[in-house]
Amino acid sequence: MRTRTVFRLAAGTVTIAAATLGYAWLIERNIFLLRRYDVPVLDPDAEPLRILHLSDMHVTPGRRRLQDWVASLAGLDPDLVVVTGDNIAHPDAVPAAVHALQPLFSYPGAFVFGSNDYRGPVWKNPFGYFNPDHRYRQGVELPADDLRDVLVGVGWADLNNAHTVLAAGGRRVELVGVDDPHVERDDYGTVAGPADPDVAVSIGLSHTPEPRVLDQMAADGFALLLAGHTHGGQVRVPGVGALVTNCGLNRRMARGLHRWPDSSSWLHVSAGLGTHPTAPVRFACPPEASILTLIPR
Repeated sequence: MRTRTVFRLAAGTVTIAAATLGYAWLIERNIFLLRRYDVPVLDPDAEPLRILHLSDMHVTPGRRRLQDWVASLAGLDPDLVVVTGDNIAHPDAVPAAVHALQPLFSYPGAFVFGSNDYRGPVWKNPFGYFNPDHRYRQGVELPADDLRDVLVGVGWADLNNAHTVLAAGGRRVELVGVDDPHVERDDYGTVAGPADPDVAVSIGLSHTPEPRVLDQMAADGFALLLAGHTHGGQVRVPGVGALVTNCGLNRRMARGLHRWPDSSSWLHVSAGLGTHPTAPVRFACPPEASILTLIPR
């Protein structure tokens, strides 16, 4: 009797595990959500300003459902589109990324890249993410410059270690950005300086929300900081949240809108739209894009 009970428990455990994996692989990673946040960063009596924040598509040529859903977001009519990297995950994925983003090219936009825009995916032991000293492994070179040429060609601002002021929603918006800190491509020192007090809002971009970079942007007075990279944890435990962020960010900030510690700045971390191709699962953390409505303080 005891042997039969143990067998049934084992069989039940395997069945639940298989069903959970199947859900995470076949269903949840294809349930795209639009999240909405109000961010109080504008001057009193200012009209709202709407930012569409996209991150971590990790798109491959075959993921047409993802591409079509991102393309449909043009119907939101944002004032500004911000893309915080890890757009492609295959050497032939630039046309797929362009298909997804093309309907948004009629809006003002800005972008930074992530490590996976430069190098393709390689298989990793998922438990390695629990080791803060795990070594980053790079795959095949990806056509990041081809994607950059398309985005710059339609007028979007390349903010990889760069600074600009652009018009959005009839107002001047200041943006500063760094290339991906996760692979030490960032050089905030070349663009650092106090935020412009004469613009509607000042925004900082980084693919990876590394505190050492965000602290500097917040100290310079940038009111809103935008990042991705974490995938929101990608696999979250109900009641616990993200188990890892794959960077120095506190796990409780792995996705969503948070006040940046010891500052007046706000941080929004997108849980992202895709997955690393070698780990195509999400659990309790659906893929997402965000509309951030900037409102008066």
